[in-house]
Amino acid sequence: MDRAASWAKRDAALVWHGFTQMSSFTENRPVIVDRAEGHELVDVDGRRYLDAISSLWVNTLGHRVPELDQALRDQIDRVAHSTMLGNGNRVVVELAEALAPLVPVDGPHFLFASDGAAAVEQALKLAFQYWANCGVEGRTTYLAFGGAYHGDTIGSLSLGAGGFGTDLFDPLRFPVVRAPGFDDPRCLATACDLVSEHGASLAAVVVEPLVQGAAGMHLAPAAGFASLADACRAQDVLLIADEVAVGFGRTGTLFASDQCGIRPDLLCLGKGLTAGYLPQSVTVAGQRVFDAFLGPDLSERTLFHGHSYGGNALACAVALRHLALLAERDVLANVRARSEELRGLLQMRIEPHPAVRAIRLQGLMCGVELAPPHDGLRWGRRVCASAVERGVLLRPLGDVVVIMPPLTITSGELKRIVDVLAAALDEVTA
Repeated sequence: MDRAASWAKRDAALVWHGFTQMSSFTENRPVIVDRAEGHELVDVDGRRYLDAISSLWVNTLGHRVPELDQALRDQIDRVAHSTMLGNGNRVVVELAEALAPLVPVDGPHFLFASDGAAAVEQALKLAFQYWANCGVEGRTTYLAFGGAYHGDTIGSLSLGAGGFGTDLFDPLRFPVVRAPGFDDPRCLATACDLVSEHGASLAAVVVEPLVQGAAGMHLAPAAGFASLADACRAQDVLLIADEVAVGFGRTGTLFASDQCGIRPDLLCLGKGLTAGYLPQSVTVAGQRVFDAFLGPDLSERTLFHGHSYGGNALACAVALRHLALLAERDVLANVRARSEELRGLLQMRIEPHPAVRAIRLQGLMCGVELAPPHDGLRWGRRVCASAVERGVLLRPLGDVVVIMPPLTITSGELKRIVDVLAAALDEVTA
């Protein structure tokens, strides 16, 4: 038994992995990571894998970035964590000051949490209590989109469109007004109509700007989102932008809302915030929302909500240095250049393949949708497994193969990804 098999057995004996059937965990030959270098992960047997999914969409600059490693070391010499409940921390203030001029929110205020679902959950509570604090009754529901995915907590799960086995939890989910998903070309126009129809009962509209990642990288035209923002303003409905997946350069601009021309009342950020180093997210509230919570000390207008590790100092120190590196290295220019390069490679090598139904690409978010002749073939799973055997780490969403490399990916590495994907498609569909 090689070391990987031995470690996988030890893992399966005690660890419970999300979105994973543990009865077949070891049979699927999981990669057991020992270390990383640049854009590659190295397993316990020394095998290397190009991290073409950015460790589930969180990694932006690669692994073991010297400047980020040093930021972590410097901060740990000061303090690893101190509570943000009623007190503050210098590096948290510095990060908020650095983010404030960058986020597409007017008069931003930052409520930190640990992951994207928590950031969305905070936004839901803020929107709900906003109207209560304003003395407005009846604004207690939300509009969300088909195909939406906002996380796995009960509130974020309610916003989501289902799938991934979540139907079991329908009795726990609250109902929402549901617009079509981005696979419907009229989704944004229909959403505007629904906002007009249900405006008096809506606390907020929640949308993933530009790309619905977990839906299979479905895209909506950037120009259509301004109409949705206008509809929200006309009905005095709050707009929540969930940029957990699309934020921090992933779509080619620092935030997808920038391309869409919208300035949401609440913005949810996570994943790339700390460059994939540490778990941290943040809910950004605009001045209008923040002001509604001001009042006498410990009055009913107070937000009685907070996380033990919200505003973790280590995570904030890394996030602060990460923001600087994004600008210093002109990472967004690389995203745009490599995106066009990837588009050309896919059009030449992958799009003509008879197993491919569609390719959807925005920035460095890509979904290659396969077309199995009948159900049950699990082509997505098998193609990604074949790619992993060839040293490229991919992960499917059903029969959509996701390509989500670090933002600093190189031309040679993109070619390697596409070459491996083409070989895996040939092997699985032979």
